[in-house]
Amino acid sequence: MLPLPFGWTHYLVGGVFIGVGVALLFVLTGLVGGMSTVYSTTWSFVVRRPFFQQPKLTGSRDWRLAYAAGLVLGALAWWLLFGDGARVAVTIPAWRLVVGGILVGYGARLSRGCTSGHGICGLGSLQLPSLVAVLTFMATAILTANVAARLLGS
Repeated sequence: MLPLPFGWTHYLVGGVFIGVGVALLFVLTGLVGGMSTVYSTTWSFVVRRPFFQQPKLTGSRDWRLAYAAGLVLGALAWWLLFGDGARVAVTIPAWRLVVGGILVGYGARLSRGCTSGHGICGLGSLQLPSLVAVLTFMATAILTANVAARLLGS
């Protein structure tokens, strides 16, 4: 079982940092900071199939990997500074996280973007497809959480 921290303030602070980071990326460079394309651009280094060798993927992989590394290093810095692990309210079995990650990854590719791309970048630029995607994400998440709570007794 993996612990999840309790409380809401760190989520608020994290959300502000993400919003500011994505806004700065767009304002300063014109680049959209969604994360699902990082997956494909990373594979473009090793997979020679035509899909992964598209210019839009190979041409953006360097900044996308640097962007993803910044997110990982930022999370690590936050954890090292503030993550004492003392505030644990919920534990989730690792298998649920793995299954959830696979489903989220599949859904991100199916919807042509992930929650960060649609929810932060797409809604921020008033894209109608992103509004539809976010409403679908939210409805699915609410339904899934309620079904899982009833079936698993959580």
